[in-house]
Amino acid sequence: MTEATAGSAGQGAAPRGIVVGVDGSDQSICALVWAAEEAQRRRTPLHVVTAYTVPVFAASSMDAGYATLDDSVIREGAEAVLEQAVAKIDGYNLDVDSRVETGDAAGVLLELSEQAELIVVGTRGRGGFMGRLLGSVSSAVPAHAECPTVTIPLACAPRLGDLDIEVPRSKEQAVRPEDIERVVVVGVDGSEQARNATLVAAEQAERLGYPLKMVCALPPFTGSLAWVPAPLDREALYSDIREQLDAGVAWIKSHFPNLHVIGEVQDGSPVELLIEATRTAELLVVGTRGRGGFAGMLLGSTSQGVLHHAKGPVMVVPDKHDPRLDDRRNFGPLPDAEGQ
Repeated sequence: MTEATAGSAGQGAAPRGIVVGVDGSDQSICALVWAAEEAQRRRTPLHVVTAYTVPVFAASSMDAGYATLDDSVIREGAEAVLEQAVAKIDGYNLDVDSRVETGDAAGVLLELSEQAELIVVGTRGRGGFMGRLLGSVSSAVPAHAECPTVTIPLACAPRLGDLDIEVPRSKEQAVRPEDIERVVVVGVDGSEQARNATLVAAEQAERLGYPLKMVCALPPFTGSLAWVPAPLDREALYSDIREQLDAGVAWIKSHFPNLHVIGEVQDGSPVELLIEATRTAELLVVGTRGRGGFAGMLLGSTSQGVLHHAKGPVMVVPDKHDPRLDDRRNFGPLPDAEGQ
């Protein structure tokens, strides 16, 4: 049974569990159900939040006057969205509260992330709370949140049970429940940011009871690098990456001795491999930035492509120092810049 309470902007303590943003869209319902399942696994409270701003519009095409919509009308609509959302997760054994916040959606989420342990959002919505996240402020939440952020695409609906949500056929085929592999995948590129993400991914894999797969991309030589003697240098590069990845696996195993950890070096574009991994993995985890590989690409020029085309949940882990990072060099070689 859920236990729901209502809140509002500026009222009550800052949430310390999982925060999920809703706006009544199918995408936000997917995020809501995923967040409820995760909160139940973690035995932590779930905070269901929607946000709005009072729009200002031209009162007449003949003059420069402006009028403001009645705040109470918009707020009543937001409260109705929250009520419907909470009803959808009534069967979960959770402590749930709901709140209406006023302000820009990204700003609201970033403020709440200061105390929350996880932020969960859908990838698109009605143009309000959720719609803002992949609009003009698309990189603000994952890039600047103080806690990990998970985005849930509409393609996840078949994974989440009978939600009575119509998913486009192409997306449904890509994420059939029987296709899902019980594994948490983390993109690594030798950076400290990626190692930090790997620690969070390992915690999630251990929580789920699934293996952790650490994947590093080895892009092909193209363009100005075509003159490089590819066979010789690529073999050497692969050997170096493999050695560093094996050291990383050993390091993670030292902190999670009961976790099954796999290390893979894959040929191909980091972004394409990221997108493909989301199709069958239970969860993909990446850092906010890195060396231009997995983590570095996510919030770079290709970030929108990755998030818009993901077929499954993607967790973005903020760049924070974890004391467990300090003993990584004891397990084998680091990239040259860090090994000095």
